[in-house]
Amino acid sequence: MSKTADRPTEKTAAKEPPAASPFPDTEEAQRAAQALNERCQRIVQRFWERQAEQHGFQIPDPLVIGKAFFELGAAMLQDPAKLAEAQARLWQGYAELFDAASKRLKGEAAAPVAEPAKDDKRFKDEAWSENVVFDTLKQSYLLTSNWIREAVHDVEGLDPKTREKVNFYTRQWVNALAPTNFAATNPKVIQRTLDTKGDNLVKGLDHLLEDLERGEGQLRISMTDDKAFKLGENIAVSPGKVVFQNDLMQLIQYAPTTETVFKRPLLIVPPWINKFYILDLQPKNSFIKWAVDQGHTTFVVSWVNPDERLSHKTFADYMLEGPLAAMDAIKDATGEDSVNLIGYCIGGTLTAATLAWMAAQPSSSNWGGDRVASATFFTTMTDFKEPGELGVFIDEEQLDLLEQHMAEKGFLEGSHMSQVFNMMRDNDLIWSFVVNNYLLGREPMAFDLLYWNSDSTRMPAMMHGMYLRKMYLENKLVEPGGITLAGTPIDLAKVKTPAYLLSTHDDHIAPWKSTYKATQLYSGPIRFVLSASGHIAGVINPPAANKYCYWTKTGKPPRDPDKWFAGAARNDGSWWPDWQTWVAKKSGGRVAARRPGDGGLKALEDAPGSYVAVRLG
Repeated sequence: MSKTADRPTEKTAAKEPPAASPFPDTEEAQRAAQALNERCQRIVQRFWERQAEQHGFQIPDPLVIGKAFFELGAAMLQDPAKLAEAQARLWQGYAELFDAASKRLKGEAAAPVAEPAKDDKRFKDEAWSENVVFDTLKQSYLLTSNWIREAVHDVEGLDPKTREKVNFYTRQWVNALAPTNFAATNPKVIQRTLDTKGDNLVKGLDHLLEDLERGEGQLRISMTDDKAFKLGENIAVSPGKVVFQNDLMQLIQYAPTTETVFKRPLLIVPPWINKFYILDLQPKNSFIKWAVDQGHTTFVVSWVNPDERLSHKTFADYMLEGPLAAMDAIKDATGEDSVNLIGYCIGGTLTAATLAWMAAQPSSSNWGGDRVASATFFTTMTDFKEPGELGVFIDEEQLDLLEQHMAEKGFLEGSHMSQVFNMMRDNDLIWSFVVNNYLLGREPMAFDLLYWNSDSTRMPAMMHGMYLRKMYLENKLVEPGGITLAGTPIDLAKVKTPAYLLSTHDDHIAPWKSTYKATQLYSGPIRFVLSASGHIAGVINPPAANKYCYWTKTGKPPRDPDKWFAGAARNDGSWWPDWQTWVAKKSGGRVAARRPGDGGLKALEDAPGSYVAVRLG
């Protein structure tokens, strides 16, 4: 072969594509920048429009926070010697940290000056311990943040409410400033930026803008892939039928899975601050499916997601159109006059108030007698004297602002309630997603629990105002006659129904020692059980998972919760079988399985129904 045969001809060479330019397309870059600018302008414009629509109402209110910290500053200045002593401790800590860092740079071993808590997931990446620079940065942050929180916590001369606020918002502030939340100081983000040549930050910016657009100018962080779930298909899939409905709820009867069932039906009253399907996420962790499998004819209240048309609905309406209407419907469907009743969170508070209202009715009335054979309360507050961190948002000043806002709107937006709950677990429910979505540029995972958590609900103005003021602020539910429902003063001490009280050890919404106080309120026999974990995981803990543990104690619960815990027995696994043993004794004999729509009520639609499908936004 000749040499010329190895060379490309001019015709062949002309067909080869030109080399890619190392410089970006100027016109394309200009178009992208213009589109980004227009997108940002729309977001800002919608933000200010929403501010005008809400007349500046915010949760939390900046003026309330500012006032609390002004009082903190004044109290600190009352004791400058104590402040100087605290400052000296901080500098001593810095000196020890720099000494330890110097030793590590020389290759010597050095004990850490500050370490993250065992449950702190922010510094799990190995670089935070192996790299001297990042380890020093981590310890410097922990040293400073711990010092700030301790200095604020130890200030004397603050009233309890102000102390709660400054402690809470100080924690929010120091958590926001963690080095994990910034691209330049998070080793995992730095490595990913190098690996993707910055594509993660471009994607992160797009995710941020999408969340701002979704929130119409307010940041609504995407916690999960909303498109990955569809009610009735891969979440809330337990088969059943809606057999009754009114303005406030649909009543779902679930299809039996056993040939015979307990004679007495089971009615579940979930919270309306969230949706009922937390009890029916997936078959493997569905309390509803498990109850059905145990032989309970199970009914569940599915609350409406209200708008301004239901602004006039009161707490009494939720009682009349919720559990009371459901019990009458169950009687029509099964012929049974009596039920076993479960109330979860605020649904449990409503259940307690309903039982007290029924106890005050004449024995000859429709609600006299034993319409409820047993009552189970999941993480339920009845004494609100020590409500935990939710108390930060509830005082006379903040309630006045909230009531004015709800009077104008007719309801409280679901986003406000969601924001409050997320702030109570800010590292898990805010900053972890900031890092994942915006800094690492990753898509949020498809997670059923987070899908449920982001499925917000509104609160009718009349109902929510009364609930927060009369219960949280004034603690009237524990006073005999302190609250009147449907014309009847109620007294929890008149409740003689056998009760199973479940609380959770790490509950940040309904602290277990506060829920324990209900053991001293009711007059009937009480079994108190404490589950490990928190408000959700401690309740939704199927036996097959073999997770956590629970504590039990026989006999009448003492007044002091610490005394109860000291004498309680620890049991491995789920509390569900313990409850089943208890409730089975109150469920009557066995009868043929009842199918939805076969009794006195006809099926209206398939579970989970249309009320729960109303999704905000």
